[in-house]
Amino acid sequence: MSKGGASIPDEEWERFLKEAGAGGAGAPEEPSARARMVAQRLREEPDGPPEGWRTYTPARRRRGKGWAALGLAAAVAVVVVAVGPWGIADWFDGDGTSATPLAAESERPTGPPAREAADRPPTLDEPFRGSPAARWSDGPAGIHLPEARATGWMSRAEVARALEKTQDFLVASALDPAVLRGERPDKAMALINPHQSDVRDFLKKAFRTPDRENDPLLLFSRFRSADVRPAGDVVKTRGRVTFQEGERGAVEVSTDVTYVYPVVRAEGGDDEVARTIVRREVVMSWDDPAKIVIEPGTFSLVSYKVDTTNGGCDTHTGYLSPAFLAERAATRPDGGAEVDPYDRSTSMEERMREGDDEGCGTASRS
Repeated sequence: MSKGGASIPDEEWERFLKEAGAGGAGAPEEPSARARMVAQRLREEPDGPPEGWRTYTPARRRRGKGWAALGLAAAVAVVVVAVGPWGIADWFDGDGTSATPLAAESERPTGPPAREAADRPPTLDEPFRGSPAARWSDGPAGIHLPEARATGWMSRAEVARALEKTQDFLVASALDPAVLRGERPDKAMALINPHQSDVRDFLKKAFRTPDRENDPLLLFSRFRSADVRPAGDVVKTRGRVTFQEGERGAVEVSTDVTYVYPVVRAEGGDDEVARTIVRREVVMSWDDPAKIVIEPGTFSLVSYKVDTTNGGCDTHTGYLSPAFLAERAATRPDGGAEVDPYDRSTSMEERMREGDDEGCGTASRS
């Protein structure tokens, strides 16, 4: 029992991890509606003695019934590539295969990557050809970590360890090959404070019965292995991690990373490569255990947002469901806003605020 409030027994948390199955059945289909869920972060109660993280109060979404928590806000934006063969030349910019790799992204760029006319689709040998991601780094190397400094309740060395564990979470949630093929992200979930009861309940529902409000894709990248397989063993990434002192002296770490996943169909001899692009902003709080009930080496979730291109729109199966050329040819854009999935010059909040609430947007390139 942790001081300041009833803690969640380790046995219960372990039981949850074992019970959380990979939910969702049936092949995903491309729908016509754009999922957009936005919850505003609520003010925390005044300082007091240590407490279990934390008391939660329902909040209203812009559309439909939603939820939020004190200290926790969630948002999702889904943008589907809905371009047929009539627009294939517009998906790609310069080849990029022989270009100099980009330096790590230490700050927000001032604009989107340059565009060049090219009609060279990706191949198994060059799955990132024609994409800005061809110049991005592979896996964790594309996620810029800042230099540690003493902040809040943590020393410089402790902040450095928190940043390393933050990167561990990003790898375990979005780059782990087992998780990408649909397995349960146990390593990633083990880094989340088990005393966040609403987060635990969210994860439990998300893996058992995923739906609009309980979607594991908010935090994890997963494909159904029966539908697709990786086109090679590289995921391209670009993003950065920042930190500052948060509430009650915590170290609040913000992550903003774009992942590019090339895939092919799981069955048959088709070598067509499709790319799914996922951008996530995850904010986590490395809390002072003297003020917040938390397990050592874990963080409390503060907020998370995701923007997905060619991963399915309003499918809520718990899996990313990329469309291939024939499917894109059969589905023309439905009037949603055009979005450049490689543009990291605006925050997720700005992008979501400027977008439409309804309809699947059109990605300007893949």
